Amino acid sequence: MSHYALSVAVADGPTMADVVFGFVYDFGPGEEWVARRGAGAWLDGEPLDPELPERRVRDRLELVGLESADPRWLAESAAALAQVAHRLRGVGAVAVSLCQVAGARLDGMVTLRRARAVDVAAGQLIVREAGGAVAFTGCADPLGAPVDVMEPVSPVVAARSAAGVAALAAVPAGPR
Repeated sequence: MSHYALSVAVADGPTMADVVFGFVYDFGPGEEWVARRGAGAWLDGEPLDPELPERRVRDRLELVGLESADPRWLAESAAALAQVAHRLRGVGAVAVSLCQVAGARLDGMVTLRRARAVDVAAGQLIVREAGGAVAFTGCADPLGAPVDVMEPVSPVVAARSAAGVAALAAVPAGPR
């Protein structure tokens, strides 16, 4: 199944921390993901369980989504990924990969290059409201990436736990 999405976010300030509404529609399976800051997240109208844990195999995240994966960047990051991920999956859409983390279908997600706000703003709120954690590794503040639609600013990592995000944040990203 192909994944391609419409992703819409509304913010009341200049950073990812300021996103108040996120909507992602994944046209492949026809799924609607929605979050409101402080009110939770939903998949097709059903609330997502913020208590869902991440799965681990031998102290590594069981299934990690990989985005922005030029093979050269993957080669540079492979050893670090092998330390934190048991298996990898390339969905092909950053917003959808974030939603898969929110729904505990993926245990984590990492981009191997800087991501654009239009690709991540809605999905990162959906992850957070579903009980997960997100960090923009190129920013001093984990949620300090600007909501700027023009330029990619930072790689992004997400997981079901803060420990998962910390492990994924150690994976080197590709060229800026």
